[in-house]
Amino acid sequence: MKLQNRNFIGGEWVRAGDGREFDVVDPATLETITRVADSGAADARAALDAAAAAFPAWRERSGRERAQVLKKWNALILQNQEALAQVISREQGKPLAEARGEVAYGASYVEWFAEEATRTHGDVIPEPVRGKKLLAVKEPVGVVAAITPWNFPLAMIARKLAPALAAGCTVVAKPAEDTPLTALALVALAQEAGFPAGAINIVSASRERTPEVVDVWLDDARVRKITFTGSTPVGKHLARASAGTLKKLSLELGGNAPFIVFEDADLDAAVEGLMVSKFRNGGQTCVCPNRVYVHEAVHGRFVDKLAARVAPLKVGPATDAASQIGPMINARAVDKIERHVRDAIAKGAKAVAGGRRLEGNYYAPTVLVDATPQMELSCEETFGPVVPVFRFASEEEVVRLANDTPFGLASYFYTRDAARIWRVADALETGIVGINEGALAAEAAPFGGVKESGYGREGSRHGLDDYLHVKYLCQGNLK
Repeated sequence: MKLQNRNFIGGEWVRAGDGREFDVVDPATLETITRVADSGAADARAALDAAAAAFPAWRERSGRERAQVLKKWNALILQNQEALAQVISREQGKPLAEARGEVAYGASYVEWFAEEATRTHGDVIPEPVRGKKLLAVKEPVGVVAAITPWNFPLAMIARKLAPALAAGCTVVAKPAEDTPLTALALVALAQEAGFPAGAINIVSASRERTPEVVDVWLDDARVRKITFTGSTPVGKHLARASAGTLKKLSLELGGNAPFIVFEDADLDAAVEGLMVSKFRNGGQTCVCPNRVYVHEAVHGRFVDKLAARVAPLKVGPATDAASQIGPMINARAVDKIERHVRDAIAKGAKAVAGGRRLEGNYYAPTVLVDATPQMELSCEETFGPVVPVFRFASEEEVVRLANDTPFGLASYFYTRDAARIWRVADALETGIVGINEGALAAEAAPFGGVKESGYGREGSRHGLDDYLHVKYLCQGNLK
């Protein structure tokens, strides 16, 4: 599969209008992989023009016709799984086995929404008086602007583009500046699958020029929806800036996920669930447990089991098949992890595994005990392979601590008490709850948060509805 490094606008691969480019760097070696287009306002506008021009014809295609193209795209993604995984590992850093899993995960959304494209059912409403027919039908919202993060460079754009295209929308997209190559490769396969020119348009931009690109889409009324995964401050900016044209928004923002281990939990299962949920992608996921609360009666045993699993984790580049934890995305990410661990230790925490920065963009997988709410890592996402363990004494206390955050994306808890399962699941203020389970995401389930973790849902039938609006039809004089 050829590595693409240009923008894709109106069915053509083109350079930035002013010829500017920026480097894409391998986080494991710090070597430049290639240079890609550094787009500006003119490129963003050209992409929008193409999407707006393509929208009428694409929306007129039947759901079955759109589904057929999506299914071809899904097949091509799976046929190119190894090549795509290599691109992900090289520009994002995650181990190759995880990258292969991401490709399959991203493809699952394309397949799911291909099937959902034929199911945009409306309603026939019982008429209030004789002689009238009332209907509610669903229609595509229009042009969608998708802005995606670096931590899952294929899955995140797939789960935004697939429902948009299935609904009949056209798309302009900007991938994260750290990982544009995977998104460009995915769009190249979409072109091969037969999407019409202008249905998908993608522009890359450096960190410095990203606001210039996004502002074009925020200001233009032809963009009817923004879908964004990233930080809460940026999500708030997008909400404010899009208010002038009242765009529809899907915002999957920051998290501060609690992971609760009650005294009656299966400790081995809880440790396994924590390993799965915390160390995927080196802790660089929005649903990673950020605060681990363990009941005081089982605290010592749980920590011993956890430290024994974490300490041997192999840290290294994706080129080493034994690697379990890859590099962090860049030096800024490692700086934040190091700051959080230093602050915690200065305030009384103790590292029972890891606790140190390694050479390059690496950080040793770490377990900290005696964590307290006064530490920075209690209220900020660390986004790295660090597990802070807090003690608690009662269910009421831990639910209060778990909810004591402005964020509400994911939460987890382990218990064998059936009544407690329902009490705690009802009490936790998050959009996603893992009950005796550390792996949450699935294309058939709604993914998203509450509070300052955003709104809107991705995946499931609810994810398709976020790209549709409802039109009410009332026909009278039928007597």
